[in-house]
Amino acid sequence: MDIANTTQDQAWNGAEGQHWADHADQINAAVTGHLLEAAGVGPRDRLLDIGCGTGRSTRAAARLATEGEAVGLDLSAPMLDRATRYAKEDGLTNVRFTRGDAQVHPFPAGRFDVAISQFGVMFFADPVAAFANIRQALRPGGRLAFVCPQPAERCEWYQAPSEAFGATGRMPDEGMFALADPDLTAGILTAAGYQHVDIQPLTTSLFFGRDVSEAVAFFTGSGPARALLESGAVTEADVVAGLGTVLRRYADETGVRIPGRHWLVRAERGA
Repeated sequence: MDIANTTQDQAWNGAEGQHWADHADQINAAVTGHLLEAAGVGPRDRLLDIGCGTGRSTRAAARLATEGEAVGLDLSAPMLDRATRYAKEDGLTNVRFTRGDAQVHPFPAGRFDVAISQFGVMFFADPVAAFANIRQALRPGGRLAFVCPQPAERCEWYQAPSEAFGATGRMPDEGMFALADPDLTAGILTAAGYQHVDIQPLTTSLFFGRDVSEAVAFFTGSGPARALLESGAVTEADVVAGLGTVLRRYADETGVRIPGRHWLVRAERGA
């Protein structure tokens, strides 16, 4: 297997990958419908889901592409194991998952009608090369649609836990906001050969737990918080107490949901 992005490969196949495998399936649920609508998934479409994680968006696409197929690609073996299990439990027969790096994965040329990604395209080592490789996997006229965050200061789901860590314990961005500048994103896609690039704002809330204690456990176990705790910049007791105070603002009887501003990006492969 060819891996260009070795740093991300190590992260998503270690503790971070296992943590997200245990929690990821519900977090971005509110985004999925917007993404699939933008992608225009039809019953005969062959769809590629980049950075599919535990496969929520892949499974949702498979339910729309009843005569087609949905293929999820991700670096994380722990998340793909969970994705495969969930698809089997759902009884879906037109979905499959593959481990690989989208930047260099040997996709069959022109195989797919549409490619999607739900917060899965911000971490490429070489974004132009990665998007160009995804483009060659699309048929002529094929479509690309993805969701990525706007700048950190516009994402309350990032600002809220950072507040709990205090000024000395701000979470590192870790590339999460690499596509936050829409002009930069448009330039990357154009350089990769795409046409008709369209970038629109999308405000949605992300789900972090059924209650405050579950949301606290998610954030304390995530990579940025874990790195801060290991650095000694903050104590676990202070982080847990701070998170509890902050996250209670967002809790109701349906769980803990924190809003954020994102970009909904669409483009076409062209001829």
